[in-house]
Amino acid sequence: MIRRIFTGLSVLLLVLGGGLYFYLRSSLPQTDGRLVVRGPKAEIRIARDAEGVPLIAALNEEDAAFGLGFVHAQDRLFQMELQRRYGTGRLAEIFGPEAVTIDRQMRVLGLYRAAETEVPFLSSTVRRGLEAYAAGVNAFLASRRGALPPEFLLLRFAPEPWRPADSLVWGKLMAVQLGGNYRGELLRARMARTVPAGDLAFLYPEYPKDAPTTLSDMLPIYRRLALDALYAALPPVVGPIFASNNWVVDGRHSASGKPLLANDPHLEFGAPGFWYLARLETPQHQIAGGTAAGSPFVLVGHNERIAWGLTTTTADVEDLFVERIDPVDPGRYLTPEGSAAFASRRETILVRGQTPVDITIRTTRHGPVLSDVLPPGAADPGFALALAATFTIPEDRSAEALWEINRATDWPSFREALRNFVGPMQNIVYADVDGTIGFIAPGLVPIRRSGEGWLPVPGWTGEYDWVGFVPFAELPSAINPPSGHFVSANNKIVPAAYPYFLSRDWDLPNRAERIEALLATTPIQTPASSAAIEADTLSLMARRLVPLMTRISTADEASDEAIRRLRRWDFHMDRDRVEPLLFTAWLREFSRETLFDRLGDAATGYWDLRPRVMEAVLTEHKDWCDDPKQPGHRGCSVRLTDSLKTALAQLRQVYGADITQWRWGRAHVAMFANPVFSRIPVLRDWLDISIPTSGGYDTLDRGPSTIRDDARPFAQHFGAGLRIITDLAAPNGSTMMITPGQSGNPVSGHFADLLLRWRDFAWFVPDRSKAVATLVLAPEPLGSRR
Repeated sequence: MIRRIFTGLSVLLLVLGGGLYFYLRSSLPQTDGRLVVRGPKAEIRIARDAEGVPLIAALNEEDAAFGLGFVHAQDRLFQMELQRRYGTGRLAEIFGPEAVTIDRQMRVLGLYRAAETEVPFLSSTVRRGLEAYAAGVNAFLASRRGALPPEFLLLRFAPEPWRPADSLVWGKLMAVQLGGNYRGELLRARMARTVPAGDLAFLYPEYPKDAPTTLSDMLPIYRRLALDALYAALPPVVGPIFASNNWVVDGRHSASGKPLLANDPHLEFGAPGFWYLARLETPQHQIAGGTAAGSPFVLVGHNERIAWGLTTTTADVEDLFVERIDPVDPGRYLTPEGSAAFASRRETILVRGQTPVDITIRTTRHGPVLSDVLPPGAADPGFALALAATFTIPEDRSAEALWEINRATDWPSFREALRNFVGPMQNIVYADVDGTIGFIAPGLVPIRRSGEGWLPVPGWTGEYDWVGFVPFAELPSAINPPSGHFVSANNKIVPAAYPYFLSRDWDLPNRAERIEALLATTPIQTPASSAAIEADTLSLMARRLVPLMTRISTADEASDEAIRRLRRWDFHMDRDRVEPLLFTAWLREFSRETLFDRLGDAATGYWDLRPRVMEAVLTEHKDWCDDPKQPGHRGCSVRLTDSLKTALAQLRQVYGADITQWRWGRAHVAMFANPVFSRIPVLRDWLDISIPTSGGYDTLDRGPSTIRDDARPFAQHFGAGLRIITDLAAPNGSTMMITPGQSGNPVSGHFADLLLRWRDFAWFVPDRSKAVATLVLAPEPLGSRR
């Protein structure tokens, strides 16, 4: 009897499981056949290759945008929906109370309102393109017959129709992520409350000369502001992530005799990934490269005549202003001209399973009041913190610029298109079939009456107000340099004599220096040699720091062995080597002990590997190694010895006693989390997408570690989600790779099929791939339209 019951239950579970599987399979898109849809002007052919990359062939540009919207919705519908809800501040509707803080922040920033106001400033051509893209998304929603992707089923909701503003808010989100300088301002203001100005100047080598004066004036106010609560309320999307490489060489330095351009932009990993490869073909153009689901643009790629690549400039385009509340009327604030009323509005955040949350959002002459992200009563009643940011201006025509660069034919038309670009400011390398190479950093950069936006400044004096923007003609730009190449890797792009302030948040020059060295080593470039540059794992950080760290003498065998290994190391962060883990774990612990002993809790948001600062500690500022309670005691040798012992003990506990098994790849694992499945224990394990990787903090094969995460301090959550190399001798022969796959649906064969090939630096050429499935979208007959 028990056996029969067990057998019956097993059969039932198999039937139910099989039924669920086949139901989920029905969420996969139709990729073959013919489908009649409303919206296009003529037939659209969508041919997918073995990697799932679509070739969208249309008779006009609008139908090409329609087709891109259709395939984005087929493969990345939930990603698009989540992105839209992020930008509109509507995550709590599906995730519940845990998302209210993020929604409050996004409502205060007003990203979606800014996206809606952008539409009227766009040309009719671009508006029609956005409308056609939205129509393509909605045509898929109307024509699908199976289940929605699994995330919708788990969260029990369905997507709403797509609108042009839903595409534009993507640009706003990118501006916040890649230009989130105000996170740094908040952090520095928090630190300034307890950290002496001299120490801040050491911690930030680009410390402005006028900062101590500002500090002394504003310090009492910083201590009154709810800076800790505001910093904690920032969503993860806010703040720049340093990592992207691009370079271009001219025909004199290319084996083909034509320019060669390489780009590998680095962003946060996820499943699905940020990038989606696509090819658009019309009688006018052939455009191909990396797109972002939700927008109708090729962001990095080429057309039949030109190619382009991006890295983030990290320009300072955001400032925090401390507004003084009018003591007579709390509904007003002080300005140089007297008291002014806040512009305010009420919004309601719907919360799944709970009562809606009503919030009041105020705006000053500088911008939205960030303090309003906090619950009532949490902020100081005498002050408010307002944000000035270029992404809030209504005349933003960045979408116009992106549409036009996709269709530019030469340097003058490419550069003219970028005149409309607001942000996020980018370092763009360019090449064309005629042999021209170029560099330009477009975007709006504020000109301040005084100061450099390094810390929150008084808003009531007008002294630090924005008085204009750097003229487009004076932004960094050049063509055909004598060196025959341009390189950028988030490094400083202008000399000291440049007449305008752009940023103090440049990344280390290490990656740019390494690219320059490798280009010099191989002066005639091919796609293969540029691919080798992208795969390079040499750490200049390690080359500088290891000799300084291994000068010490130790008394225990384990420390001696670690030091011997590091002294023989070639400084390549390869996943099968022990030394990268030894070095990173030791530097992590040395940095932690040094910073927290000196700064206390103020080090919390600042702590990282900080190689430039740690090198200065070991050379010019050895007093930072001392015990703060006993100056002159301890010293760098003792601190290095103790931190090495601690790091080795930590590694032994996690990876065992055998040091030969402490390979970098065991700890340095690229993690691709799904925003829904990663929250559910069984699904999290079943759909785990991760892979051991090489690379490190400053290598060209970039692999920064999340060292503040004690559970997985060496895991990699950011990196080159897209790699692309284009030889202008044959632009359509461009080699590409993304990760983890083209589809966002976990039951699709393209969910993570590119992961291993990406890790191993394999490539494919979409233009040479054969179609394995072709779908024809046919316009609905005129007589059937209502």
